[in-house]
Amino acid sequence: MTNSPDTTDSRLPRDTTGTGSIGWTNGSSASVDRRGGRVPITDGGIDTGWEAVFWDIGGVVLELESVQSAHAAFVADLVDDHDLEYSVEEAVDVWRTAVGNHFRERDGTTFRPAREAYQIGVEELVGDSVLTEEWRPTFDEHVESAIEPIPGAVETIETLAERPIHVGVCSDVDDAAGKQMLERFGVREVFDSITTSEEVGRTKPDPAMFETALEKADADPARSLMIGDRYDHDVKGAADVGMHGVAFGAEEGPAVSYRIDSPEEVLEIVEEKRPTE
Repeated sequence: MTNSPDTTDSRLPRDTTGTGSIGWTNGSSASVDRRGGRVPITDGGIDTGWEAVFWDIGGVVLELESVQSAHAAFVADLVDDHDLEYSVEEAVDVWRTAVGNHFRERDGTTFRPAREAYQIGVEELVGDSVLTEEWRPTFDEHVESAIEPIPGAVETIETLAERPIHVGVCSDVDDAAGKQMLERFGVREVFDSITTSEEVGRTKPDPAMFETALEKADADPARSLMIGDRYDHDVKGAADVGMHGVAFGAEEGPAVSYRIDSPEEVLEIVEEKRPTE
């Protein structure tokens, strides 16, 4: 883990095609608050100052390669079921391009559901309209069976949940998909709050995403951490509202307060580091 200085404003480019979007496509449920409030974490009776830790999902809790494998297996089934004249590799490229274009064409940070993008990808590949109920069960089955958490993420979240600190999610994801994925990993009920871009109607780095998460936690942004794998969206977006950005695989930049190589290193931050104003 490295502690990075907070200097001047900067943005680094990031590909946001949406092809790493995750998850199931149906269902919904409300988030859960375990403790009904927050108290700054203490270490041996000393207040270390942190009030909240927020997690992105894709690339931080979810291993993106596992969901990409699920998508590829789903597309391979489409090729077989519809007797398409594509190799699997070609079909995956067609599907992912259509999905990515759907996200790239959105207006600014306006939320677009991944489930709609997947529908567009299916119809682009098949070359005709396809009812959602014809492809969705197979898609959900592949995702549920294939997705894996980032090593150490589940255990770190569970450890944090035992501390007097708010543990939340702040993620660009369809509401139901994100919650079902967390359920699959056994940590949905562990989180105090879950904030999704579908709920807010905006995607990161829109301030509304972080402000909604902070409001749920009743937390001071200067005493809150945001763990993300994208510099502009997660780290700098959080820093712009006064939070501390924790880069996990994200590009380097002045908005990075801390850089970690594994989820477990978050515990070192909340136990050993003090927030800096």
